[in-house]
Amino acid sequence: MTFTSLLRLYGEVLEQEPMSAHTTYKIGGPARWFIHPRSVTALMRIMELLDERNIPWLVLGRGSNLLVPDEAWHGAVINLDYTFNDSYFEPEGILYAQAGCALPALAVEAMKHSMTGLEFASGIPGSLGGGLYMNAGAYRSDLSSILLEVLVLRDRKVEWVPKEELDYSYRHSAFQDHPDWTILAAKFQLEKGNQNEIRQLMASRQQRRMAAQPLDKPCAGSTFRNPETMPAWQIIDQLGLRGTQIGGARISDKHSNFIVNAGQATAGDVRALMDLVMEGARREFGLELIPEVEIPEWTT
Repeated sequence: MTFTSLLRLYGEVLEQEPMSAHTTYKIGGPARWFIHPRSVTALMRIMELLDERNIPWLVLGRGSNLLVPDEAWHGAVINLDYTFNDSYFEPEGILYAQAGCALPALAVEAMKHSMTGLEFASGIPGSLGGGLYMNAGAYRSDLSSILLEVLVLRDRKVEWVPKEELDYSYRHSAFQDHPDWTILAAKFQLEKGNQNEIRQLMASRQQRRMAAQPLDKPCAGSTFRNPETMPAWQIIDQLGLRGTQIGGARISDKHSNFIVNAGQATAGDVRALMDLVMEGARREFGLELIPEVEIPEWTT
């Protein structure tokens, strides 16, 4: 039995799968294996098989905050979207959701259950697992503000970990320091609300996003975290870089903290623009801009 056939005992497996098909940037070279595990048991066995052969792997959500390098990768991408996407709403506002749940869909389900607290997530085009990894947020709210605990696979054990032990802060969590930990699910505390008011709030925010963000072009959302002194977009504007283009990547004319794929952009193009902005911020303002976009280790 080949190794690929062995993996297929535990899930759907694609070979030499272009990551450009799995990221909102529409950028990324092929991964040797792209795997959808069938269950937690299958996930653990897949990781074990890969580790036994010293094959690198990473867990991917919806690819909405990711810049994957252009080169081919002899590793495995494990995707939880298809099989880890159940959610459960309890009457007192408790929500259990698996890591593969899409954040916008989860926000809509909360609205249908007349639960408030997730409205800010309705415009974040990522998975719950990815959102928990980076503590995704908008409108001065984030996932950690409603989070109670996270179901984590670490050291070959599945366990519930309280939020207080996960070092949550602005766009940060302990998961960023422990890439070997895998988010499986989470428990949240929502509140009862008025369904019509929740729906109207989500609709008005969607209109604001459409007006202010370049949602018509492939991108990964905000490129940089906001420093305490001024928003990242303002720094970029003051550097005179709004609309700057390298190759197929462009700093959006609509919102300068978005770098968009204007057509056939490579990861190298995006990185070059990011470097240009970071060097300018360092030189002109003495600020170290921190990328919000994740760039995985992708050794060829």
